[in-house]
Amino acid sequence: MNCRPRRESVLHRHHTLLLGLALSWILAAVVPAFAQQKLLTVEDIYDPANRDRFGHQAPREVTWLNDSEFVRARETERGRFTSVVVDAMTGSERPLFDASALMAALRAAGADESDLARATHQRTYTFAPDKSALVLTIAGDLYYYRLGGRAVVRLTKTPADEEEAQISPDGRRIAYVRESNLFVMDVNGTRERPVTHDGSARVFNGKLDWIYQEEIYGRGTYRAFWWSPDSSRIAFLRLDDTAVPDFTVVDDVPSAQVVEQTPYPKPGDPNPIVRLGVAAAADVVTTWVTLSKYDPDDLLIVRVDWTPDSEHVVFQAQNREQTWLDLNLADARRGGVRTILRETTPAWVSDNGSPAWLKDGSFLWLSERSGWEHLYRYRPDGTLVQQLTSGDWEVRTFYGVDERAGVAYFNGTERSHIGADVYAVRLDGSRLTRVSGPAGTHAASFNPSMSLYVGTWSDVNTPPQTRVHRADGTEVRVIDANDAPGLSEYRLSTPEFVQVPTRDGFEMEAMILKPVDFDPMRRYPVFQHTYGGPHAPQVKNAWGGADGLFFQLLAQHGLVVWVCDNRTASGKGAVSAWPAYKRLGELELQDIEDGVTWLEQQSWVDPTRVGISGWSYGGFMTAYALTHSTRFAMGIAGGSVTDWHNYDSIYTERYMLTPEHNPDGYRRTAPRAAAADLSGRLLLIHGTTDDNVHVQNTIQLAYELQRAGKSFEMMLYPKSQHAISDPQLVKHQRTLMLDFTLRTLAPERAPATAAAAHGTGR
Repeated sequence: MNCRPRRESVLHRHHTLLLGLALSWILAAVVPAFAQQKLLTVEDIYDPANRDRFGHQAPREVTWLNDSEFVRARETERGRFTSVVVDAMTGSERPLFDASALMAALRAAGADESDLARATHQRTYTFAPDKSALVLTIAGDLYYYRLGGRAVVRLTKTPADEEEAQISPDGRRIAYVRESNLFVMDVNGTRERPVTHDGSARVFNGKLDWIYQEEIYGRGTYRAFWWSPDSSRIAFLRLDDTAVPDFTVVDDVPSAQVVEQTPYPKPGDPNPIVRLGVAAAADVVTTWVTLSKYDPDDLLIVRVDWTPDSEHVVFQAQNREQTWLDLNLADARRGGVRTILRETTPAWVSDNGSPAWLKDGSFLWLSERSGWEHLYRYRPDGTLVQQLTSGDWEVRTFYGVDERAGVAYFNGTERSHIGADVYAVRLDGSRLTRVSGPAGTHAASFNPSMSLYVGTWSDVNTPPQTRVHRADGTEVRVIDANDAPGLSEYRLSTPEFVQVPTRDGFEMEAMILKPVDFDPMRRYPVFQHTYGGPHAPQVKNAWGGADGLFFQLLAQHGLVVWVCDNRTASGKGAVSAWPAYKRLGELELQDIEDGVTWLEQQSWVDPTRVGISGWSYGGFMTAYALTHSTRFAMGIAGGSVTDWHNYDSIYTERYMLTPEHNPDGYRRTAPRAAAADLSGRLLLIHGTTDDNVHVQNTIQLAYELQRAGKSFEMMLYPKSQHAISDPQLVKHQRTLMLDFTLRTLAPERAPATAAAAHGTGR
């Protein structure tokens, strides 16, 4: 389910990509209610033509060229972008490059005509570290272009694709991967040198395999090599998947089936064997880091970086069950290793990023050892200087340090557990200051000197807005106010945030969305959205994009929409997630039931018509709830894990250990093992080519339900992975979910016809 349990936890990131159903996506009225006349339809929400009518998403991060300019991509037509250089203070713009001139230069260098327009109108580019040049990948080959120049250097012309290209910090060389081998070449196109020679379908040099990119370095991140700051060396990982079992995914739509086999270790299976090499850039001689202190079958390397002086490779090592984490320094010349600190907790240990090195050799380090992620300062030998932040809140993202001012900047939850703010703290731990403005969710992208940042902000009522700020939070100017003209046309409900106590006193964060014509004298059915996975909160004071309108659509049909974060998903520190250890689903369901108990105490809730729905980990929780509880009239389980034996080793063993060490936990938490206890009407949904949570999970549960004589409904989406992304299939999926919800929860009020909801009428 992707990446690590912190920040964006594994299943949470899938869920974000798939559904975008963070509770914050519930839209509030921004004009008087009498002006909102229309009712939403599935077509309104999910037709790509309507995507900007309700506000667009803010850019994830801008690329700063220098302290005063950044690059911004403007979409000129569907899938085509123009990159402009923006003056941060004035807003004046100039093209990043002359697209026509670059196309001509690429044409002269031999690039195929059919690829030129796409290559020169990308959303993002691979820059040299000093931002003076680009490397373009066109039809699998590499081209080097110095910004402002007239010529392009074609670096490669090979049958195989070059991947993950990166220019050295001094701008003289480029490294890349071809057929699982790492190469180095001068940027003038001469002297290609192979660093490795044994790459294959099972051995990966400088490139991550499926599970390392999915669960450790982050979905879509495949590069596994790192230039030293002085450009003299490259550190790289070698992953050997020889012993890792394959999993087969089949696309049945073509007449000749497309069969894809991927190394995919399940809990207890052999993991990739990892090694860490350091190659000299000049002669590509490799020194292998000494890892003899670790059992190769029980080793994960979860982060690699360099010390500023390029003398040491900094790497973090964990055992496969992730009960500890070592921060190591490896001698770049000889390969010897020194461990400078070890992290442990009462449960699992999260990878919270690389150390941030200061000029005196000390470093800043994020740790959850107290139960809350906070910032610490260490001496070069790993002895603690002091803790810089503390309290029952957490640091979410570390931005960087302004050493001249003696200040570190980060994102955290000190003001609100359901929001996020930009903060500054002095390097001696004094003067913690919130620099961001109104309550809601803030994020920042700082310039190199940490004197300016591009900040995004939203709240539950406001689409993401983008501004330039000084480091103290002072607003310089508005980049994008993100007006949403379509919002004023619809009748939208206002979300309410509440806190709900569990039976043992934990305060859960929750959100209620009531029908627009809510009558407290009536009794309404409830649609509960859940996710539930460790440290993956859904209740946020933030805007979530167009998909959140689906909640509004349900409310317009007379349903109360309910989102309640069980404690282990709450984001209230690692301490709140640890109780899920070795028993995923059990405490989560108890908390979910406590939320339902609170709902049932409201006079306007019909306790016989409560449904629950979720995707990925939320699909697991839905299937688990309907097989382990009698409180739900229906459930929609999408992309679900139905037995933790089926999911990948790194994610699952982090929370459940191996099956050998926790056999009873695996047995008790498998929805398919409790199929005979199904209570309520169940709809199963899955993509048939899901390479992450395999459709095997849903098929296994369906089989056990059939054997137990239980009725259920199921929909499979061909050619769809863990995220159903084809716009037509997305509309089909949402229409299916709406119809099932209306049939099973039977709200008393609905639009005049079902056709109105589906987009064929108003």
